[in-house]
Amino acid sequence: MTTTDTSPAATTARPSLRAARERFLSGRPLPRGVPEEVVAAWRRARFFGVPHDLEEPVGSPPCPGESALLGAARPVLDRIVPALAASGSLLVLTDGRLRVLWTAGSVPGCGGCTGLSEQEVGHNSAALALRTRSRAEVHGPEHFLDRWQDVSAVSVPVLGPESGQVLGTVTVASRLCAAGPPHPQAAFAEATVAAVETELRARAGRGERALLDAYVRAARGPDRAVAALDGRNRLVSDAAQRLLTPEVLGVLERTAADARHRDVTGVARLPEGVGCTARVTPVRLDGTAIGIVAALEPLDDPAPAVPAPPPPVALTGSSVPWRHAVGRAVELVRSGEPLLLTGERGTGKAALARELFGPDPVQEADAARDTGLDQTLSAWQPDRLLLLRHAERLAQPGVAALNSLLDQHPDTRLLVTYTPGAPAGPCLQRLLDKLSARSVTLPPLRERTEDIRELLPALTPRPAPGQPPLTWTLDALRALEAYPWPGNVAELAHVVRALAEHRRVSGPVRRAELPDAVREGPAARPLSPMEHAERAAILEALRRHGGNKARTAVALGIGRATLYRKLRGYRG
Repeated sequence: MTTTDTSPAATTARPSLRAARERFLSGRPLPRGVPEEVVAAWRRARFFGVPHDLEEPVGSPPCPGESALLGAARPVLDRIVPALAASGSLLVLTDGRLRVLWTAGSVPGCGGCTGLSEQEVGHNSAALALRTRSRAEVHGPEHFLDRWQDVSAVSVPVLGPESGQVLGTVTVASRLCAAGPPHPQAAFAEATVAAVETELRARAGRGERALLDAYVRAARGPDRAVAALDGRNRLVSDAAQRLLTPEVLGVLERTAADARHRDVTGVARLPEGVGCTARVTPVRLDGTAIGIVAALEPLDDPAPAVPAPPPPVALTGSSVPWRHAVGRAVELVRSGEPLLLTGERGTGKAALARELFGPDPVQEADAARDTGLDQTLSAWQPDRLLLLRHAERLAQPGVAALNSLLDQHPDTRLLVTYTPGAPAGPCLQRLLDKLSARSVTLPPLRERTEDIRELLPALTPRPAPGQPPLTWTLDALRALEAYPWPGNVAELAHVVRALAEHRRVSGPVRRAELPDAVREGPAARPLSPMEHAERAAILEALRRHGGNKARTAVALGIGRATLYRKLRGYRG
């Protein structure tokens, strides 16, 4: 159990909990007072098919011989090994999948495991720490395995310095503690993790310097097209910027991620038609690949075409729903008949309408300001296109005037935008029915998230002279694609402009820089108004304290376990 709150099992006498476990294994009813979370852990072990009398070492997929976590932890662990002999404890380091990377010391019954996931060995402190992202303890009969009935263990998660993700766990196991929690080695485990995280931060800085050094070496010479990437940072020369299409950049980002697991040296496989090649060289630190440098070369072309300007935001997107809607709208506009564009707020109805009209002179009217259309129709010239925005805001006289106009002149060159919401009155509904055969519904952004990566460059303001364009890490892009965007493209444009104008750091935009709602992701279930307010307060406190949940919990006056429970609850 986590030590931020009193372990429920600690309030239960050991002999009674041991007896309850025996009754559980034999299928008999359990006595009252057995902590529900302990029973749930036993049930999971039985569901996973873990034998309680497991004795042989548990098989597990082979673990890499070296990793960034092990490389950073090894100097720390080697320094503290002598302390284990005196304490009679076992120290275990696992990765984020709970595969054992390193062990030292000895405790009866604790040897031989190559993995500590619940699917392999049932309930244990490492699995609990990974799930709760906080220090956790499991004592004696709380374990499912027979051989751990006389073992107490405390585990602490190791968090990545940049991402805050759980990279692994450090566990200290000993003979069963008669006094129960806190484990006597709890402070030792937390100090070990703090030292490992400090080493990880130091190595992260060294990694950035190594990437920069490799980039500088590769970029020497005039007009060298070079890009260096490690998944978090991106360095791009001016010449490479002209060749880096979104497709090429995506391939290089994936190659940089693959470089940590396999040799990627050589020419990268780029999509056809991108106009360049990329020769990749891994960037290594202490023998481990941390990123890549890619040298780009344009393909020979005797008559190079002038690159076409990017399409306007209103036409940007290659998803099937968007291309279908735009194609249908273009077809209807060419017919010269009235057209109705519908869709949620912020989907780009008015912007698309202006692009559809092209260079033709357009008279634009807003029903939100001229609800009766008195000013609009009195100034309108029949030979000019009329764009009427916000038809849902029309008052009764305005709807009647528009219906009368279409009854008398059904071929009027008119484009109407409409945002569904409140039920339409009979007169407005008649207008919508009249235009329904020539209507197009624009899809919301959440239904075409694959267009987000194409929209970002189009929405980003032009950088000041000498300033690099705004770019994004993969983690930030995934957060943007996971967010439901209730304000659609208009909301995305606001976020992009705010970042471009106000950020004070260089390099690609990281997930931590995104607004709280986008960074944390949407709740997986509808929240009550009180929960919405509570969630907003917690996210704001997390932002003020740099994402540190311990300090956030203190500031809010709640326990850290309570904070974690609330955050999990908001995600459903």
